[in-house]
Amino acid sequence: MTTTTYTVKGMTCGHCVGSVTEEVGEVPGVVGVKVDLAAGLVTVDSDGPLDGAAVTAAVEEAGYEVVAPS
Repeated sequence: MTTTTYTVKGMTCGHCVGSVTEEVGEVPGVVGVKVDLAAGLVTVDSDGPLDGAAVTAAVEEAGYEVVAPS
């Protein structure tokens, strides 16, 4: 299992959390998504190496911006 944390800008409410969780959860290989709204962090668990560009695209599809992977 691999865990990667991303800093995401623009999330302000529970709806934001749901949107990001849903979009990132659809990325191939993702087995879990945890969003910390207060810290602006999205932690992604995957069953192997994860395509960071795919995660970034999923966050952008939800309407937010990845500032940096942690």
